[in-house]
Amino acid sequence: MGNIIRALVAFIPADRCQNYVVRDLREMPLDKTVDVSGSQLRRLPVHVCAFTELVKLYLSDNHLNSLPAELGQLQNLQILALDFNNFKALPQVVCTLKQLCILYLGNNKLCDLPSELSRLQNLRTLWIEANCLTQLPEVVCELSLLRTLHAGSNALRLLPGRLRRLRELRTIWLSGNLLTDFPPVLLHMPFLEVIDVDRNRIRYFPSLAHLSSLKVVIYDHNPCRNAPKVAKGVRRVGRWAEETPEPDPRKARRYALALEENPEPQAPAPPPPLPPSSA
Repeated sequence: MGNIIRALVAFIPADRCQNYVVRDLREMPLDKTVDVSGSQLRRLPVHVCAFTELVKLYLSDNHLNSLPAELGQLQNLQILALDFNNFKALPQVVCTLKQLCILYLGNNKLCDLPSELSRLQNLRTLWIEANCLTQLPEVVCELSLLRTLHAGSNALRLLPGRLRRLRELRTIWLSGNLLTDFPPVLLHMPFLEVIDVDRNRIRYFPSLAHLSSLKVVIYDHNPCRNAPKVAKGVRRVGRWAEETPEPDPRKARRYALALEENPEPQAPAPPPPLPPSSA
């Protein structure tokens, strides 16, 4: 019965029907988190915006294409997930949530991002994969604390030179785009730790050996004639890489994500005790 009601909700956007799926949210959750992902919502019930102490709001996998102005009341929000919805433009109210650290916008229909996004100066992670972007929005270059940028599965052909301003950026995912050349701006970003250009159209790779912080470069599924040169200890995933057998790019991405989650190197194990002297 519950599945039937949820199916009806998807086609009947009346407030009473939409409120059904969040009927239990009448008080501020103790963990300051609301997760209504996959609830067939076509609009966000306004009463959720009354939880002004909310820190995490997950609205993934719904049918949203707009957000109420009341969302601006959530000034303590740090994580907002809007991925797998129907947004053709990012609602301006999102740009007023100045405490946001993580913003998920993947798998929508975005062709650009508003200049007002630059107000989110606490943003550390931005996911804009699987949208309709033909170029990386310039406003991304103004997010000075950004550490992780996922812009894969779009139609990007190049990256703006201003991207090098993001000196806190450590991980950039560009798989599944239309890059024909390795983005020159990345050669001027020695602080990058993970570069993913898997599934593009890159025919030649310049040397990356000077990128002193680089840990992983994923360049598989490109029509390249050479492998990028890297410094000792850097993991490469692609043709002519040293690993045998060829590593799975998905495993390399998991490895890269683990680096992000555990940035501090572990202390080396102490040496084993010396055997007792026979003298």
